Amino acid sequence: MSDVAADPQSNVQAYSVSELAFALKRTLEDAYGFVRLRGEISKVTHHSNGHVYLTLKDERAAIDGVVWKGSVRGLGVRPEQGLEVIVTGKITAYPAGSRYQIVIETMEAAGVGALLAQLERLKARLSAEGLFESSRKRPLPSPPAIVGVITSPTGVVIRDILHRIRERWPCRVIVWPVVVQGEQAAAQVRAAIEGFCAMDANCGMRPDVLIVARGGGSVEDLWAFNDEALARAVVAADIPLISAVGHETDTTLIDFVSDRRAPTPTGAAEMATPVLAELRAAVADLGARMHRCGGRVLEDRRTRVTAAGRSLTRALDQVEFAAQRFNLAASRLAAGLEKNATAHEHALTRVAARLSPLLLQRPQRVQQERLDRLAVRLTPAFQRGLARTTERLASLGKLYAAVNPDLPMQRGFARVHRADGGLVRSGASLASGEAVRLVFSDTARSAVIDADAAAIAPGSTRPQRPAARPRGAADQGDLF
Repeated sequence: MSDVAADPQSNVQAYSVSELAFALKRTLEDAYGFVRLRGEISKVTHHSNGHVYLTLKDERAAIDGVVWKGSVRGLGVRPEQGLEVIVTGKITAYPAGSRYQIVIETMEAAGVGALLAQLERLKARLSAEGLFESSRKRPLPSPPAIVGVITSPTGVVIRDILHRIRERWPCRVIVWPVVVQGEQAAAQVRAAIEGFCAMDANCGMRPDVLIVARGGGSVEDLWAFNDEALARAVVAADIPLISAVGHETDTTLIDFVSDRRAPTPTGAAEMATPVLAELRAAVADLGARMHRCGGRVLEDRRTRVTAAGRSLTRALDQVEFAAQRFNLAASRLAAGLEKNATAHEHALTRVAARLSPLLLQRPQRVQQERLDRLAVRLTPAFQRGLARTTERLASLGKLYAAVNPDLPMQRGFARVHRADGGLVRSGASLASGEAVRLVFSDTARSAVIDADAAAIAPGSTRPQRPAARPRGAADQGDLF
């Protein structure tokens, strides 16, 4: 061990501190090169260099532990305060501090209770970050053109999904095969989600909706879907995702961060796709409603056109009424003009009467100048009034000419009046043998309606007598 001389009073060899420390280190490593240890984690420190330092303890003792950077990714669970785990590794000593520790190579939860406790802590942390909020959930596209399925390529899950989609909404399905259990499951599912989202939108392969599916199993079998990195990948995905992991009673972390959760893989297929038959029925119903609405619109337009047609038949009455009003206004125009001129003459006389005393009090020249100024002002005013009256009279004359019922007769037309003077508006209303009066532009003639609705005897002053009928006992005979 050393060349130091022995104590003459003792024949026991003396060690240096370093010699003893390293000797103990070799002894521990040789004797405990592989141990399996169970305990509760405390004092966890994640160093910036990637190493993890922690302490394993039970109710009576504690031992320091370290997980080197290269072994951290291979751990079955994330080291957290208070988690009960089972670790494997080797015992070594730290000579500089005379402490021993365990170099941990693997780590797994010590039971279902520990796993669930770890899951609850992770859920609480992610919920505090807002990853479970319903406001960030994206709506599912309807209908989807491409459905992406992330699951095992073998087994009943993929067959159930494909069969359900085929019978509801035949569309394109792209399957990304992954393992759904074990240490590599979480990483493969995460890579599949990121791979689908990285596809170009114009490549024709990018899904409109994703389904992550797995059949039922124990907590340990479904534990891969409680991975924190997988949950964050689901949140970061820009494609709506449906989680269908396990049975309806199974709950994993991916269910809380996905946009929709389906109780079964078949339910996920139903949630992602509509029913083609229902869409066809809805389209047919909308078509029928459109036809009914179109029919109601046409009927309304037909009613309005009919009403307008009835209104047009009264147009001639309106024209005659306007002509009567025009004739009345024209008959009053001359008297009105004369009355207006008389009123202005009287007003001028009154003004002249007031001016006469003033003119008599002033020299003759001054009076003549005032009269000249008044005459200059009065003449244009009178001319303007006369011009306005002339314009109004001309407008009324044009209006009269436009609505004059005798104007069409100057172009060869004639008006047909009944014997009582009423205007005939329809030939069908005339009876055979009925006497009528034809009014032309220069004269009027009498006529009788023939049985053939055409023969008229112009030039007669009275209706022609109809053919004689045999006189019966009660026959009065013709008055003419």
